[in-house]
Amino acid sequence: MSEVLEDYALSEKLRKKDSLRKVGIVGCGTVGQEIARIISQAGIDVVFVDISEDRVRDIFLGINEQLDKIIDRWGLTDSEKRAILSRIHGTTKYEDIAECNLVMETISSNNPGTSIELRKEVFKKIEEHVDRDAVITSNISTLMISDLSSALKYPERAVGLHFMIPPTVKVVEVVKGLRTSEQAYSFVCRFAKMIGKKVVTVNESPGNISTRLIVTLINEACEVLMEGVASIESIDDTMKLGYGLQFGPFELADRIGLDKILKYMDNLYQEFGLQKFKASPIIKRLVRAQNLGRKTGKGFYKYERDVKVTHNITSTEIK
Repeated sequence: MSEVLEDYALSEKLRKKDSLRKVGIVGCGTVGQEIARIISQAGIDVVFVDISEDRVRDIFLGINEQLDKIIDRWGLTDSEKRAILSRIHGTTKYEDIAECNLVMETISSNNPGTSIELRKEVFKKIEEHVDRDAVITSNISTLMISDLSSALKYPERAVGLHFMIPPTVKVVEVVKGLRTSEQAYSFVCRFAKMIGKKVVTVNESPGNISTRLIVTLINEACEVLMEGVASIESIDDTMKLGYGLQFGPFELADRIGLDKILKYMDNLYQEFGLQKFKASPIIKRLVRAQNLGRKTGKGFYKYERDVKVTHNITSTEIK
């Protein structure tokens, strides 16, 4: 028996309204774009909100480029691409998410720190425009959903929903805050399964599972590199071929973005005060030089047309 989104409504009222076929996304950067595509590909309408019409146009170009890359790998047809794009709608107005019963905050900021006050303002704006029973989530990695939900009139509707990078990874972390209702939490878990994700339940903690473990792996890889134990390629190959990781630590750092890695580590170091979360000097140097990884064409490796070609670290930069 096939499932439909109506089965996952939080109330009989929502089932009658048939409003479960639309999801809102606020802040649609690179990660938000991939999330929008994944949701639309599952047959669900998506409305994303961003700061300007120019940004909205750029976002559609970004999603279009993602889909073309999938087509090039024979993972999609042109007609499927058109269907996916037809279910994605962009806007600059929060009013346009009024019919969404699930809204995700996925904003990104280049400012240092956690941007908690900015995210709280976004939560307030979302709540002003959605139904009382709508669930509000955040793609947070080093913040706690309870802190964000304190900005809401109805904090029980807030759930942490963390998509890893890249968001095509089959796992999502779902976090229940101190005041999150069982209905909202259960709804988000079921929604995640609807878009093909394995749900990992996480007790509330800064960094969840994925961020805390991956930044320490990347940081230790930098230490091994600085000690001259092995090259970038050798360290990555060891972890990929020896332990079956999809990406080596340096490849993964470039994929996530070294600016994000640095921000995650700074936030975790501030929270826990542990040396393992203190970012390596190599990461700091690369970020200062704006060698942020794949998105800038240079990180630990150099890239041409998004394809890795060689390493980008000299012996001087290592020492």
